[in-house]
Amino acid sequence: MAFSALNAPPARIERADVAVVERTTADDLPSIQALWPWFEGLVGLRGRKMFARVDERAGTYTVCTPVRDGDRPAELGLATGVLPGGSYLRGHLTGEPPGIYARIGDAMAELQAAAIVTDATRPLVEFYRRRDHVELWVPVP
Repeated sequence: MAFSALNAPPARIERADVAVVERTTADDLPSIQALWPWFEGLVGLRGRKMFARVDERAGTYTVCTPVRDGDRPAELGLATGVLPGGSYLRGHLTGEPPGIYARIGDAMAELQAAAIVTDATRPLVEFYRRRDHVELWVPVP
């Protein structure tokens, strides 16, 4: 199978649970595009790892970052949650914004197809390593 949307063939990874501060919206492009700048402005980007969880069953998109000392989620109107650990099939996207973001949907679909069997009890994950590098994780048993 050719991985046209991904930069390289996917690889299996293991991740631990991570406590996060988060905000959830509908899983549609206008809602997602409104949430990111708001969230980044609120928590700041310096020293932060940024993630998104996609719950396809619930139709939600959650932007999150690991909790760190000094965070005040309730004061900022944020919830706390968990980025679930376990086994994932990971793919990589690289490129300049906003083009890289436009490729996420196709790349995630391709990664899901490559997984063959997925774990529907856990969300899809987007890990924003840098502005020009996004990891996509599909949960697998």
